[in-house]
This record gives sequence, C-alpha cells and structure tokens, in this order.
Amino acid sequence: MTLSSAGAIANQSLGALASQINIVSRNISGVNVSGYAAKTALLSTGFNGGVLIDGVARATNSALFQNSLQAASAEAASSALSAGLDQIDRSLSLSSGTATDTSTTRSPAALISDLSSALQSYSASPSDRTAAQAVLASADALVQSLNDATTAVQEVRRQADSDIAASVANINSLLSEFEKVNSDIVAGSQAGRDVTDSLDTRDALLAKLSVEIGVTTVTRPNNDMVIYTDSGATLFETTPRKVGFQQIGAYVGATVGNAVYVDGVQVTGSSAPMPIQSGKLYGATELRDVVAPQFQKQLDETARGLIVAFSETDQTGASSASVPGLFTFPGATTTPSVGVIEGLAGQIAINANVDPSRGGDIDLLRDGGISDPADPVYRYNATDAAGYSARIRQLVSTLAEPQTFDPNAELGSPQSVTSYATSSIGWFGAQRRQATNAASYQATLSSQTAQALSNATGVNLDEQMSKMLDLENSYQASAKLLAAVDAMYAALFQAL
Repeated sequence: MTLSSAGAIANQSLGALASQINIVSRNISGVNVSGYAAKTALLSTGFNGGVLIDGVARATNSALFQNSLQAASAEAASSALSAGLDQIDRSLSLSSGTATDTSTTRSPAALISDLSSALQSYSASPSDRTAAQAVLASADALVQSLNDATTAVQEVRRQADSDIAASVANINSLLSEFEKVNSDIVAGSQAGRDVTDSLDTRDALLAKLSVEIGVTTVTRPNNDMVIYTDSGATLFETTPRKVGFQQIGAYVGATVGNAVYVDGVQVTGSSAPMPIQSGKLYGATELRDVVAPQFQKQLDETARGLIVAFSETDQTGASSASVPGLFTFPGATTTPSVGVIEGLAGQIAINANVDPSRGGDIDLLRDGGISDPADPVYRYNATDAAGYSARIRQLVSTLAEPQTFDPNAELGSPQSVTSYATSSIGWFGAQRRQATNAASYQATLSSQTAQALSNATGVNLDEQMSKMLDLENSYQASAKLLAAVDAMYAALFQAL
C-alpha cells in the first residue's frame, strides 16, 4: 500500500467517524424526545478500500407503528364516551348511592320510591296537610330530577357536538401540516438527502391524527404516504382532503346532530356509507347520537309513565278522555298515548292547581280534580270527606301497576313506572361501566403498544454511549495512522 493510499484511507475514515459521531450525538439528544427513532449510519467500502457514508437509516417497525395508531384511536374513542357518561352520572349522583336511597342520589328511580312512601304516609292521614306537603315536595323533587337529567343529557350532547367541531378543525390542521412534511420527504428522498428527522415529524403528526380519527396508511415510492380513515375514506393523497362538519349551538331532545364528511363522503351517522370506527371523533358522535339520546328516550318514557300513572279519569261513568293530574306538561289536554315524546322529561311539571305556592289547593291530591278544579267530572271525593283516602291509595297502587312503554327505548314492556325508572338507571350504569372498563383497557393497551414501539425503534442510551466510546477510539486510531503517514512523508522529504 502506498503512502498516498494509506493517507486517503485514514482521511476517509476520519470523515466517516465524524459523521457517525454526529449521528450518535443526535440519538443521545433525542433520547427523551417522544417519537424519535434511532438513526444509524449506512457504511460501504470505497474503491480504494476506505470507508464511505452512504446515508442514514432510521429504526422502524411498521407493524408496531400501525398497532400504536390503532390503540391510540381506540383509547380516544372510549375516553370520549366514558367522560360524557361520567358527566351525566355526576349531575344526578347516580354512582354514589342506590336506586332507592334519596340521601345519596337524585336518580328518578330513587325519587319515585320516595314519592310512593310519601303517598303511603299520606293515605294513613288524608286530612294531614303536612303529609300532603311531603307528597308535593317529593313530586317536585322528582320533576326537578327529570328536568335536570334532561338538561345534563342535552348539555353532554352539545359539548360532544363542540368536541366534534374541534376535532374536525384539528384534523384539517394536522393534514395541512402533514402535506408540507410529506412534500419535503418526497423531494428529499428523490434527491438522496437525509430525511430521517422529517420522517420522525411525519410519524408524530400521524400519531396526533390517530387520536382524532382512526387511520391506516400506505407508503409509496420516495417515502410518499397516503392516509385513509379506518373505514377506507381517503384523508390524504398528495394533498389533504377536506373534512367538513356544521356545528349546532344548542340541543334539545328532538335535535339531530349533523354528520361529518370527508371529501364529501359521510363518515358518521347511521346512514354513513363509510362509517369510522375509532378516534375521538367516533367516540363523540356515539355519545351525541346513540348513547345519550337512548338515555333521553328512557327519561322521556319515565316522565310519560308518571303522567299516565297520576292521570285522572271520568268519575261520572261517561267516556271522557283521561287527563293529566298531578304531573303535566305544556299544552297537555289529554293523557299522552304510548310512544316517546322527545324532550318530555325536560317539560314535565307539577300542576299549578295543586301547588299552594302558585295559588293551588293541596287538598286536590286527596280529592282529585287537579286537572280542572271547576269541573266535577274528574273529582274523586264527591262528598269532600276529610278522611277520604281511596284516591291516594289508588295512586300508590298505580305506581306499581304495569304500563306499556315504547320498545324503542329498549327497556322492555310492560312494567310499572317504578321498575321502568330503576331499569333505566341500571341500563345507564351498565353503559357507564362498560365505557369506563373499555377506556381503562384501551389506555393500558395503548401504553403497552407505545412502549413496545419505543423499545423497538427508540434510543437505548447505554448502547449509544458505548458506541460513542468505540467511535472515539476508532477516531484516535485513524488519527494516529494519519500522523504516522505524515511522519513518513516528512522523513522521506528530509532524506531527499
């Protein structure tokens, strides 16, 4: 080997070692950076036997990365649903007590039981106005509970609608950022530049995107990437697709939320041809359009059941229609027939005719005729007897008598309004437990998947420090070789 060849090889070695030291330094600085993938220099042997740097490789594991995206999407969906149900639960203190304990919960089931107990006490002393006031207070608390539950459910739906709008805005923003990074990666790959840091940035954007909506990806030549929703709708291909949604400001029982569209294709709602299955967007739409409305139907049917149970019938033997008694709602003229009246739980109220604070007569609880005190047709105590208790006992029995409820509320029929309200709270509790358990499981799965990905592609600090030491030793050896060649040249020139 000639001195010039030895000098060239030593010089190439120093350059390659300097590049490797730089890469190891990048790895060490990225050890605590989320999403940073370890980099490795690609080495080859030159024509003269020296070492060359052909590029920089990035640690990857496509299967684990896709699994981490799916796990993050599933966790976000479960968390969104669980958080909404928790909010409803807190408003009624449902999980803090039992279905019959009004000291710890404001559930309609507990308050119906409380009302039944008050009526039983009143039936024993029908002339006792204090007992009558206790019935009225129990009925008022029950009405307030149904009103508040409706408010809570609709507020959760409104908040979910707002979350959908925020998620859509975030998706569009992330796709816009993704376009810039992806363009840089494609251009850099075509030019042979180091694009590994840009690939880290792109993967980080994908991770954020997967929280909002479930995604799958396909990588094309020059590291060009295409993104699809988990249902197959195209989110990004060279350019981002527009994700559209129109927010609704306020919600009532009959409000139907708007769907989300990706490039004009509906991806949420029962009529969506390509419905998404995960991500915060999915969880929020499930809460807004499925679970919360179903609970609202049950609340509405509970309210209707109460109106029916306390309705007044014609006492003359004629065929006049039954009318609302203690419980009524705006515009009511007759007792409502079977079928969900959307938002009824938010409208149910105590009839003013029996409420002394509004000029009513509380004795009508005992005597009947609450619907219209001036109309004797619906008056049960025709003799105005102070000890009359038949109507009160009838109300106690009616609360326990089976009724027909709308099957769309999914609680079964017939059953008493008391058991129906209890079944509704049980249904809600089961939905909440399922959502909570799913959120907990998905959070654990997401954490474990992220850890597995980090172990496979992240930086091992001990390994990098050991590599740095080896490179420094190699650098010193190459420097010594170059110094020896220099000394030999000096000796040769001196001899000449």
